[in-house]
Amino acid sequence: MSLDKPYLDVPGTTIFDAEQSRKGYHLNQFCMSLMQATNRERFKADESAYLSEWAMTEEQKQAVLARDLNRCIAAGGNIYFLAKIGATDGKSFQQMAGSMTGMTEDEYRNMMIAGGRSVEGNRLIGEDGDAQAQNQPQGRAGQKAGV
Repeated sequence: MSLDKPYLDVPGTTIFDAEQSRKGYHLNQFCMSLMQATNRERFKADESAYLSEWAMTEEQKQAVLARDLNRCIAAGGNIYFLAKIGATDGKSFQQMAGSMTGMTEDEYRNMMIAGGRSVEGNRLIGEDGDAQAQNQPQGRAGQKAGV
């Protein structure tokens, strides 16, 4: 029997619950392995080979290789574990968070300094706020450099 999960109706948010924890167990264990310098070195030397040692799904491995943190979270990743990937790449948590919103680091920092996103239009999926999937600028940060 499935549990009622009213929190699934929060736009732009994945709650790390027991189901997500089970789904992402191996992905999160991989991330924790990056706390050891020897493992970081092995990962940076040959990412695909290192990932092949983990019982992760192909989707999880591809999400890591693409550094697509939103895909990693959808695949069961916990942002606090995923931060180890960013640290391995020399990225700050702020840079990582910006990449998840499609914003540059400066855009993300300025949004947060200004108080973050408004709750107006973002309380439930289907409203028209800026956190709604249809209004997300996913990928714009990466496109700005090439524009």
